[in-house]
Amino acid sequence: MTAAPDPKAELLRLRASIDNIDAALIFMLAERFRATQQVGHLKAEYEMPASDPGREEQQVARLRALAEDAHLDPEFAEKWFNFVVAEVIRHHTEAAEGR
Repeated sequence: MTAAPDPKAELLRLRASIDNIDAALIFMLAERFRATQQVGHLKAEYEMPASDPGREEQQVARLRALAEDAHLDPEFAEKWFNFVVAEVIRHHTEAAEGR
C-alpha cells in the first residue's frame, strides 16, 4: 500500500511551480514590451497613430480562440489583453510626444 502524500510537501511543490510560472510570465511580458517599444518608436518616426483598432480586434479574436484551446476563460484573456494594450498605447503616445 502506498503512503498518502504529505499535504504540506505537496503545497510547497505546487507553490514552487507557481512561482516559476510567475517568473516566466514576468520575463515574457518584459520581452513583449521591448518589442512593442520598437513598434512605438517606428510609429512615432513615421507619424502613425498610437492605436490600431483593427489590429487590436484581430488580436482579441485570436487570443480568445487560444484561450478556449488552452481551457482558459476567454473573457479573462480579453481583459488581460486590453490591460496590456492600454499600457502599450500609453507608451506609444509618449514616444510620439517625445519625437
